Amino acid sequence: MNLAIAIQIAWLALRINILRSLLAMLGIIIGVASVIIMVSISTGAKQEVGRLIQGLGTNLLVISPGSSDMGGGRQSGTGTAPPFSDADTLALRQQISGVAAVSGTMRGSVTVVASGINWSTTAYGVNEEYLEVRDWGITDGRNFSAAEVRSGGKVVMLGRTVAKQLFNDNSPLGSQIRIKDIPFQVIAVLDSKGQSAMGNDNDDVLIIPVTTARKRVLGGNNTVPNSVQTIMLEVAQNESMSDVQQEVENLLRQRRNVRSGSKDDFSVRNLAEFIKARTATQNTLSVLLASTAMISLLVGGIGIMNIMLVSVTERTREIGLRIAIGARQQDIRNQFLVESVTLCLLGGFIGLLLGVLGSLGISFLGQWPIAIDFNIAFIALGSSAFVGIFFGFFPAQRAARMNPIDALRYE
Repeated sequence: MNLAIAIQIAWLALRINILRSLLAMLGIIIGVASVIIMVSISTGAKQEVGRLIQGLGTNLLVISPGSSDMGGGRQSGTGTAPPFSDADTLALRQQISGVAAVSGTMRGSVTVVASGINWSTTAYGVNEEYLEVRDWGITDGRNFSAAEVRSGGKVVMLGRTVAKQLFNDNSPLGSQIRIKDIPFQVIAVLDSKGQSAMGNDNDDVLIIPVTTARKRVLGGNNTVPNSVQTIMLEVAQNESMSDVQQEVENLLRQRRNVRSGSKDDFSVRNLAEFIKARTATQNTLSVLLASTAMISLLVGGIGIMNIMLVSVTERTREIGLRIAIGARQQDIRNQFLVESVTLCLLGGFIGLLLGVLGSLGISFLGQWPIAIDFNIAFIALGSSAFVGIFFGFFPAQRAARMNPIDALRYE
């Protein structure tokens, strides 16, 4: 018996008992749809996390005043210790090997006015290396210079959202805006960064020199001259993040007179470690989701086996008749295997369609990031075929080993 004839016979047998066939396929449909939906959600979430982390900048250390005991009862944060200063930023740049770029930062809420339009946004006071630290490009214009930072130049770079709100689709370069009634010249529009991990708009910002922010816009600290709220440091490529972090901590302990054995009055956050931890969590979640979906396929396979055993029992006389007129054992076995695989593949195709539609529906209704990987779709279909072979083999073998005389006498 060739394969084409076996498929025709299998299709006819499934059509005769169409309701039972659909119920048997239900487990496979659910299993494949679950695989597609869960893997799509997991992959989409992983890609979104990667995009958000990329938006922070690569190889980044974020240094803040104040300590934090993550595992204990004592916690203190930014503002509980003396702030850093421009001198600390300069010392880190000059005395730490393996530093690609460093910038002190300040931030605060401001209202900006241009052409009679008001817009509330977040202002960042930074050094000239801030864009390099954040891996942030410029769509149009230029970065401010070290001379403009030293002199407190009244220049500003706009995020895409601020530029659109104030100037619509017109180029803002060279235009004047007012921040807290102080005129600033627009020198750049930044590339889009999208949403942050907290759902905030990274493009709803404006960036000015840190000296200008201290003296004219945000104000400084009364006790520490030339203060900054945080320091962001980019580690050079091929340098060890942990080694550079250790050097940074040692230098800051010296500069802030932290005694040996005392708790640091600052914290250094290594985003590379955060990335590794988050990636490991995402991978674990992906495995758990895929395992759950595979359990559904397993349950569906058991259902297929039950249905095939029932089918073998119902068609005992048919099997006996086929053997009596010359069908070999392998013909009988292959016939039922083809029926089992056909049943599973049909369920797999239906599950694939429902999985894709379900993923798109979740993305549309819940605004959840998804990524449909068609390699996974082929794997899911392959798994369906394997389930058909694995769980269909026993019923097929049982049919093939029937005694034709006993089969013909079966009532």
